[in-house]
Amino acid sequence: MSVHEYDAVVIGGGVSGIMASLHLSCKGYKTALISKGDPVCCLSTGCIDVFTGEGNPLEKISRLPKEHPYSLAGRETVIEALSFFRETVSRSGLPYVGDYERNRRIITPIGTVKNTCLVPLTMAGAEHAEGEYLHVVSFKGIKDFYPSYITSRIRSSAFSVFDAGVSTTLGIAAKFEEPAFLDTFISWLQGLEIPHDKIAIPAVLGTGNPVSIMEKISSAVGRTVFEIPTLPPSIPGLRLFRALKKALQEQGGHIYWGKGVTSVECQGEEIEAVTLATTGRSSRVQGKAFILATGSFVSGGLYATRETVRETVFNLPVSVPGERKDWFNADFFTAGHAIEKAGVEIDASFTPTATRLKNLFVCGSIIAGSEVMKNQCGHGLAVATGVAAAKMCEKRLS
Repeated sequence: MSVHEYDAVVIGGGVSGIMASLHLSCKGYKTALISKGDPVCCLSTGCIDVFTGEGNPLEKISRLPKEHPYSLAGRETVIEALSFFRETVSRSGLPYVGDYERNRRIITPIGTVKNTCLVPLTMAGAEHAEGEYLHVVSFKGIKDFYPSYITSRIRSSAFSVFDAGVSTTLGIAAKFEEPAFLDTFISWLQGLEIPHDKIAIPAVLGTGNPVSIMEKISSAVGRTVFEIPTLPPSIPGLRLFRALKKALQEQGGHIYWGKGVTSVECQGEEIEAVTLATTGRSSRVQGKAFILATGSFVSGGLYATRETVRETVFNLPVSVPGERKDWFNADFFTAGHAIEKAGVEIDASFTPTATRLKNLFVCGSIIAGSEVMKNQCGHGLAVATGVAAAKMCEKRLS
């Protein structure tokens, strides 16, 4: 068995886990990140929803119950975490824009409008003014993007379809990174004689440097160009994940990818090490402190049985809202299912309350009472609690 020692060990490779790892690595701590595989954020729009709806998202956070993860983190830490996120992804070549005190509106692939807080620079032009002309570009055979739905909801609009020779979003994105293909696409756009104002393209403008591709198209056609996210899986979610992972690697964080935790070793009131699943020689990863960031049900951090819900790494007690028959609303599509409140209860130091373990911290949607779907705050909560838990972990390590 190979043995590896770290100051902090983070379990979970989603946004909250990587943000926690980044914070600790930036502070000079030797940090390991363990993940079973690519996280749910690869399926997301790539936008950072802090608290959706109209108005000031930070104001809405201030009205949440005192036990809500946002409340435990506090306004100052939420702002600090969001700023740290923006600085981090910008250095990785993926700048984000937005105002923490005002949600902005982006167009969805079915023509509706979504409120969000921070968006990739490639979506900055998405806010649409009344009477402004919008020309939507689609691609032959592409799925999960519906230009006719978009133009039916916007009075002054039209769409055109380009044949990229491939029909998957990832395939088209790869094509845009070929200079010859990009030149052909631009020539086609110039031949359309599109009226003034804006051009919307599904989010397929490459996976590596979409801003430069967008700017080249915009400069060539003399129009504002922006991306509309497709239905999952989406390229912006993949870009976000890759940018955060790249930042962590550049900061010196050690990543154990594609490996799950098979066992946990404790000494008294502290976790001493975890053992990882490997095909050959097993790995024992030791740490002075551990952070749990495995997500909720979709990510596999929580698992529901007929009787209850269990946490899948440390077998921590899970707070469950009543009996199973009461977990869901009669109308499944109504927001606010009781089961969203399920999770690991924590205190103000982001440590689990119903366990003796003193060197374990928790972040992300696995925290009880998060209600991510109801509040539409997935990535925002992940960023804020990831940094909040890391700061508490840092205090212990210091």
